[in-house]
Amino acid sequence: MKGRLFLVTGASAGIGAETAKGLAARGADVWIVGRNPERTERVRALVEQAGAKEARAFRADFSSLADVRRLAAEVRATGRPLHGLVNNAGLWHQERHESAEGFEDTFAVNHLAPFLLTHLLLPSLRDGARDRSSEGSRDGSTGEARIVHVSSRLHEQAGNVGTLAGRLVHLAGVLNLPRPPLGQPGFDFDDLAMRREYHGLAAYARSKLAQLLFSNELSRRLEGTGVTSNAVHPGSVATEVTRESPLLAFGQKLVTGILKTPEEGAATTLFVASDPSVRGKSGRYFADSAEKEPAKSATSVEDARRLWALSERMVELRPEERGV
Repeated sequence: MKGRLFLVTGASAGIGAETAKGLAARGADVWIVGRNPERTERVRALVEQAGAKEARAFRADFSSLADVRRLAAEVRATGRPLHGLVNNAGLWHQERHESAEGFEDTFAVNHLAPFLLTHLLLPSLRDGARDRSSEGSRDGSTGEARIVHVSSRLHEQAGNVGTLAGRLVHLAGVLNLPRPPLGQPGFDFDDLAMRREYHGLAAYARSKLAQLLFSNELSRRLEGTGVTSNAVHPGSVATEVTRESPLLAFGQKLVTGILKTPEEGAATTLFVASDPSVRGKSGRYFADSAEKEPAKSATSVEDARRLWALSERMVELRPEERGV
């Protein structure tokens, strides 16, 4: 991993911070992105202590697509090739919020922001895939660029939130039982703004399904480029994602001993980002550092292409930015 450069978003705390430190401990250079400058700088110092020869902090608010564009421009301006991008930034809102551009904020931060950022950084990632200067490239173990999308098992509940089917699917996942053969609706394109009725978990589940659909379609479009795209489920992790809900935050404290720590939650991301056994694999879904089958709704090529086209319009992707 020496000489390889990774960009990790949402790295000012939790899984993102542990991912950044883990990559640094493996010898990589790590640039991190966070919304809060002070917290992000503290993590940058920890990343440096963990072994990164170069650790750099960037500030960006993923609720603003303009800020995502500014971030991408700053990264591109360095001229450095990227060997990995970890799209880890994400949130969950108890009440409905809108992004700077007027989109439902969960969808904007969890899907639209990484969709745009990934497109804007594809030239740097392609440079990373061609780069032969790093130690990993010379020994053949990591001569490619890897994109890792931190999704969630909750993508299985998209369209089923609040139903008996959704609860049974979720319970099976928590208990590590086979997924019940229940109906799994495709991606719900109706009312993405959720103005008629807002449910925080429904918004979150749909955004996580969007991440998987994006990862799979991106993989198909990047075939043969040396850039791979995979999605991961980190597990049930004790993080700050529930901070807006006193009830969920309290419930999380009650089961702290059962939930994974952020360090444990970062293990699968680190595995997919760095392990030689993942070389050449793309369009896959991983949990507990092993390949898993996602919900059937995540494998729809039709939904993935429709979502891609819709996302291009929503982020106002320019013709010269369509790298795939």
